Amino acid sequence: MLIAGFPAQAFDTNCYVVAPEAGEECVVVDPGYGVRDRLDEVIAEHRLRPVAVLLTHGHIDHTFSVTPVCGARGVPAYVHPEDVPLLERPERGLSPELAAMLGGFEWAEPDDVKPLGDGERLRLAGLSLTVDHAPGHTRGSVLFRLPGDDGGPASCLAGDVLFAGSIGRTDLPGGDHPTMLKTLRDKILPLPDETVVLPGHGPHTTIDRERRTNPFLLELIG
Repeated sequence: MLIAGFPAQAFDTNCYVVAPEAGEECVVVDPGYGVRDRLDEVIAEHRLRPVAVLLTHGHIDHTFSVTPVCGARGVPAYVHPEDVPLLERPERGLSPELAAMLGGFEWAEPDDVKPLGDGERLRLAGLSLTVDHAPGHTRGSVLFRLPGDDGGPASCLAGDVLFAGSIGRTDLPGGDHPTMLKTLRDKILPLPDETVVLPGHGPHTTIDRERRTNPFLLELIG
């Protein structure tokens, strides 16, 4: 499997491109601010053909480029229904301070938006991705889980649910800390230790490492 990740130009949001291998169809996950040139380079380097954009949630740092990326290639965007309002009006997910910092910007939602359901198995670009509804950071946050190749470890595109050593913030509109803790207990902790976590910000990690060192998970385990 080919998974290429790189940070956006703002907020260090990770954008991922996932394909069975080079020269095949692919999906793009969380195209944030200023990713279009680098995304084009990755797609050209690996001779890929995007068929969809997948959104782990609706915050603007993960969705800023979704409409131009989808529009340039005529592909749909997938998002959980609970976060569709954030695609319609991104400011709904921002604190007043963040909204003021970003200022006004032109926005149009993608033409083709498809819903994600909890437990759904997406079959796109020759991939089989399991969707887990994982609210807490936003109402519609999801995980995308991918099986490993040839018995290797599975991967989890975790968005802003789980980071190396931390978790996503819950103080923005739509966030809820008790709900996040339930997500961590019910959706994160049951994953196999060897699962590779590909977060929305920062370096990759594993469930084993987070189970042993992440203070939020240690509190739940203890």
